[in-house]
Amino acid sequence: MMQWDLRIQPMIHNRALKPSMGVKILLLSVSASFLAGCSARGYSWGWFAVSPGTVIGRRNLLFLIKGFVPTLSISLIALGFSVIIGLAISLAGLSHNKLLKYINRGWVEIFRSVPVLVLLLWTYYGLPISTGIDLNIFSAGIVALALCDSAFEAEIFRAGFQSIPRSQTEAAKSMGCTPYQTMRYVILPQAIRYILPPLGNQFAYMLKISSLVSVIGYGELTRKANELTVIEYRPLEIYTILIVEYLILVLVVSHLVRRMEKRLAGNQQD
Repeated sequence: MMQWDLRIQPMIHNRALKPSMGVKILLLSVSASFLAGCSARGYSWGWFAVSPGTVIGRRNLLFLIKGFVPTLSISLIALGFSVIIGLAISLAGLSHNKLLKYINRGWVEIFRSVPVLVLLLWTYYGLPISTGIDLNIFSAGIVALALCDSAFEAEIFRAGFQSIPRSQTEAAKSMGCTPYQTMRYVILPQAIRYILPPLGNQFAYMLKISSLVSVIGYGELTRKANELTVIEYRPLEIYTILIVEYLILVLVVSHLVRRMEKRLAGNQQD
């Protein structure tokens, strides 16, 4: 056993030896053990820990609410990068160049197959060892989320572009439009009606999978809930509030997307 430890020791990055890593593992382990213990019938609910009517409850709720901004920020930035990458990959797939088509298929298949959590852990812990690129928690989360989501964004854009009749492209060419002008002024304005609903779904999905970044220590909603669970010993109450928080976020996003869809539909009729 000692020989195995000596063999892998040079491969371990310095960040794996930080005390914070042990704290992260402890938080997850303790939270899981709490939930396992709560399965017994003798569990007594203690809503005072998250009740706005008590001093402790208000303090804990404020602590949980502080996770909204980190969750929204990492989700929005990761979605923005994934949309840009996905658009570029989808255009490569629509190209007549075989190399670009291979890049499109390879990118989509690879990042659609790799689990988000696995890529997140590899980006934060494996990337510094293999390439020397040392990303902080926020940057590693954005990279992992954006890369995984970009594969789905590429397929969304591809389906949207292919839904436009080919006659539209041929008409633009007959008017002397360049490929860029055809995409910018003819295809994209029409395809956005088909692309927007799945993009809204992907944003809701991004909000939810951003909870995985809590594993490497990012202080978003799930991380706040895990930390508070260790302090208050009220896992079911705290995770119930966490569910409500994510529910509010997703409902707000869904409402905004529906309003945008109605506005686009109204403009199309006009």
